[in-house]
Amino acid sequence: MPSTNVAPVLLVLGAGPGLGMSVARAFGRRGYRVALASRSAARHPGYVGELRTLGVDATAFPVDVSVPGAAADLVATVREHFGRIDAAYYGAAAPVAMGPVTELGPDGATAALATVAPAVEFAGAVLPDLRTNGGAVVFAGGLSAVVPMPDVGGLALVAAAYRAYALNLHAALAPEGVYVGTLTVGGMIDGGDIAAATRASAPEADLAAITLRPDDLAERVWRMVQERDAGEVLVDVIS
Repeated sequence: MPSTNVAPVLLVLGAGPGLGMSVARAFGRRGYRVALASRSAARHPGYVGELRTLGVDATAFPVDVSVPGAAADLVATVREHFGRIDAAYYGAAAPVAMGPVTELGPDGATAALATVAPAVEFAGAVLPDLRTNGGAVVFAGGLSAVVPMPDVGGLALVAAAYRAYALNLHAALAPEGVYVGTLTVGGMIDGGDIAAATRASAPEADLAAITLRPDDLAERVWRMVQERDAGEVLVDVIS
């Protein structure tokens, strides 16, 4: 049975210990109920427990969006559970082979760009709710979409595709009262898995200058959704 609670609902796809959970907390403390989704189901009880301790009505859903149809099924499940979706955050990470862009071949490019399809599926699935509720969806993107980073290979194609898709959705849906934005991040997000792996591989490195606080970024996401005046916000401490 769908919930009869009329409080707004945020769906976080790509819930993790860094930016995903910070976005969940930022919206949750402002009255949103929160649906968390990721492949890491073993982490979900801890995430949900943290949010509920803060007084947030939260539920987690396991999903692997690399499986065609999984993102749409997730949205349907969240809608059935909560009764509505008012805002969505897409931060699902997909493994993309890195390396010099000069060594990127057609097969690598095809594999990299295939990781964009789940984002398109997700947006299409949440759009009916966003149109009904005047809602918003924010995508998290990488700096290689706007700044040349020739050593990331196919990841630059992915970042550029996410950005172009989000910006075009922004232009298409703004007249309908639906907000679409992309948060383009140039820096290492503290608390996340990538930051932990980077520090483990280079424990002596001083990474303070390129490290971003996820709670600060989550506040940017909140302001994007509230102000709705820009299709993109760029936060860059690298270039």
